[in-house]
Amino acid sequence: MEVKGSGTANQCPTIDGGSESFSFKPGKYSTKKFCLEPTSFTVKAEGVSKNAPPEFQNTKLMTRLTYTLDEIEGPFDVSPDGNIKFEEKDGIDYAAVTVQLPGGSSFLDPKGRGGSTGYDNAVALPAGGRGDEEELTKENIKSTAASTGKITLSVTKSKPETGEVIGVFESLQPSDTDLGAKTPKDVKIQGIWYAQLDQ
Repeated sequence: MEVKGSGTANQCPTIDGGSESFSFKPGKYSTKKFCLEPTSFTVKAEGVSKNAPPEFQNTKLMTRLTYTLDEIEGPFDVSPDGNIKFEEKDGIDYAAVTVQLPGGSSFLDPKGRGGSTGYDNAVALPAGGRGDEEELTKENIKSTAASTGKITLSVTKSKPETGEVIGVFESLQPSDTDLGAKTPKDVKIQGIWYAQLDQ
């Protein structure tokens, strides 16, 4: 099978057979090959018509097909009341993705490149200042503070005999801030997930 250029390497595995519910017994499991494959990216932005409230809009993917998170591992506990707790310990847990809003910019200047190319300010500072120092400071003083999102996982199928489980997910998270220079937008990512559970 030809994988190169097909996008196949960006896909999570699927399950043949199994039950359409979560049918694992309560207990402590370890997760292997946990995979998250996004299928849609929407961004909350101003509506097209005047005075329309902000809503999630479809976007155009500007990144190659390299955004699936894979090989994530960690403890997976199933309690007797059906609650599940998963804690990530290892794996590919980050992939930068660039999307374009309708009518949005198609070139994004990577402001973080300055340190490697020999300058430390992304925006030139006028001599003496003109009252806009605060705005320019946001562009020039980098912030790498982490932000917090929320992900909801739903199970669509499981196969205890092979330890496999599959489902859909929805993640709500803030966008990149260009190292603190921009206000983050709300991003909704939807897709499918897969995991193997070992006891």
